[in-house]
Amino acid sequence: MKTSASRSTWLVACCAGLLGGIVALVAAAAIGIGSGPTTTIVEQGASGTVRTVNSGGAMTPREIYRRDSKGVVFITADVVKKGSNIFGAPESQSGKATGSGFVIDEQGTILTNAHVVDGANKVTVRFSDDRTVDAKILGADRSSDIAVLQIDPDGEDLTVLPLASMKDVEVGDPVVAIGNPFGQAFSLTTGVVSAKQRSIEGLNGFAINDVIQTDAAINPGNSGGPLIDSAGEVIGINSQIETGGSGSGNVGIGFAVPIDTARKLLPGLRKGTVDTGYLGVSSLSITPELASLNLPVKKGVLIESVNPGSPAATAGIKGGTVPAKLNGQELKIGGDIIEKIDGRPMLTSLELSRYVSSKKVGDQIEVQLLRGGKETKTVKVTLGRRPQQNITAP
Repeated sequence: MKTSASRSTWLVACCAGLLGGIVALVAAAAIGIGSGPTTTIVEQGASGTVRTVNSGGAMTPREIYRRDSKGVVFITADVVKKGSNIFGAPESQSGKATGSGFVIDEQGTILTNAHVVDGANKVTVRFSDDRTVDAKILGADRSSDIAVLQIDPDGEDLTVLPLASMKDVEVGDPVVAIGNPFGQAFSLTTGVVSAKQRSIEGLNGFAINDVIQTDAAINPGNSGGPLIDSAGEVIGINSQIETGGSGSGNVGIGFAVPIDTARKLLPGLRKGTVDTGYLGVSSLSITPELASLNLPVKKGVLIESVNPGSPAATAGIKGGTVPAKLNGQELKIGGDIIEKIDGRPMLTSLELSRYVSSKKVGDQIEVQLLRGGKETKTVKVTLGRRPQQNITAP
């Protein structure tokens, strides 16, 4: 499931040694269509075991750093990016990307962002005591920007970071971020939870939902690192920042992928698979702003396009065919309007995305839709597996 983009993204994975043309190509691959402010993907990490809420009471940033920084790692990835030269011929360039990550169990499992290790053929991690070990990529999900690494735990004295849950997070809660901004290893910054339920884009254009917004300073090199609450437990994986179009540095608005998302995907990613359900549509929320399009209803989710070969296409869901313009943006209308899924009203693209994302590959959903402005139809869709590559209409 993909919704129309409302924020552009710019990859800033602290890469060195890549030629400018390839870097530009990688950046372009992460850019969505929209008029929102520029968002920069940064590098930092996260961690986990289930927590008891405030079981140990609030900790000071000093106490959190003393305990949790030992479980945060500095990640270096040797990456190869494929692109084309100025003549259009295929070309590959190699370089290094750096970011952060964190240990989540005594077996040596590490969480980070997918963009930190995207295209990597070798990954090493360094601990705060300067121990450096090789890591293997078990699995990565470009749509949620989460990757799982594995190191050999034999002989390693590992500090495991406990995982919290989004359900316990409130706006105003104090947080700290530990990571490696601009290569400044094992730095701590402080702030609060600024907002909840934000939405950002993954590397392949899928919406990442229920994202945490924070004013704790995160910058390139923080990606994949943990956002930690006052109990010293990880609530998110630092992933992107708003730049306001002014560059790649922090302007006080950062985003962390919720740790709940990582926990849900972890079993599959350990095996190298992504279990999140996939519908295969691009959609628009029907709001008063769309009144000029003269749609047949005032609420629901308008299907703009259906990805060929997707579960939605197989079920016969139809996208728009009639060109239209709204605030200068090219659209296609006339497609099906989703009203309910499994009996639940769908009023926004975000609700549709969240519901589909909550399902797994192979799950069947019942979609009630309006066709041609008059005919109500109900179709059953067996959800597929999310593609990892960029696609036009997920």
